[in-house]
Amino acid sequence: MITTRLTEKFGLKYPIIQAPMAFAAGGKLAAAVSNAGGLGFIGGAYGDANWISEQFEAAGNQNVGCGFITWALKNQPYLLDQVLERKPEALFLSFGNPAPFVDAIKLANVPVICQIQTLRDAKHAIDVGADIIVAQGSEAGGHGEKRATFTLVPEVADYIARNAPDTLLCAAGGIGDGRGLAAALMLGADGVLVGSRFWASDEALVHPKMLQAAIHANGDETLRTTVVDIVRKIDWPDRYNARILKNDFADRWHDDVDGLKTHIDEESEKWCAALDAGDNSIANAFVGEVAGLFHDIKPAAELLDDIVSEAEGLLHIDWL
Repeated sequence: MITTRLTEKFGLKYPIIQAPMAFAAGGKLAAAVSNAGGLGFIGGAYGDANWISEQFEAAGNQNVGCGFITWALKNQPYLLDQVLERKPEALFLSFGNPAPFVDAIKLANVPVICQIQTLRDAKHAIDVGADIIVAQGSEAGGHGEKRATFTLVPEVADYIARNAPDTLLCAAGGIGDGRGLAAALMLGADGVLVGSRFWASDEALVHPKMLQAAIHANGDETLRTTVVDIVRKIDWPDRYNARILKNDFADRWHDDVDGLKTHIDEESEKWCAALDAGDNSIANAFVGEVAGLFHDIKPAAELLDDIVSEAEGLLHIDWL
């Protein structure tokens, strides 16, 4: 049994948080993770009130959290009240300034988790009252920045130890098996955030064809790019881009963003239709470098058991 400050804070069996992945992390996945001993999250993403309500209903009576893309929540602040009425286990804020939302979350007695990509952002999140910092490396699927998990996590851990010892730390980015969990704990984290591995689970809201593309891929076949945001007509802040699975669409437009913008209406229609159809030659799977470490799709509960069992074996090796 791996016991950390994270497991103690939330009464978890495993020190694993499931990432609130936009469109993929619904109530069924969040509930499955929480029921199996981790901490599951619904991905509130860009903010669809009806969808969020549906996913909380799908989670049933299971204790789950909810995550938001912070800059999008700023445009729809009423969604925070909607989620807080559900009494979530925690609120997860990513990609933007958490300050405007922290007081309301804490007033509701809900823990605040802030995902950061730089030490500067970690310092700010701690200053405004984050209970848990998730240090995300660029290996992660979906949106992020440039820092690598293996150096960002211990740097943030050292800062927390010196300046905010009551703040918890989780590592994210490239963690999908027991080796990643064990390494994160050795780097000073209290647990891990797992995204892409849960994305490839039975309960995730992902088209089967996209899943098949990912489990046959490797880390070399992923790419950090802005083209998926441009084609979806989503105005992400300039500092962030997304890690996706490469395909014909990305090969064509990654180095020709201006050309994509010139043909945006046509390309957007094709890309969105392909996403609905699971056509991975056009639409892109949002998956991280950890795709090279998994080759199957399993129930979330089994994934949790696999990750922790492997980590326990590694952490209890008798070195001779």
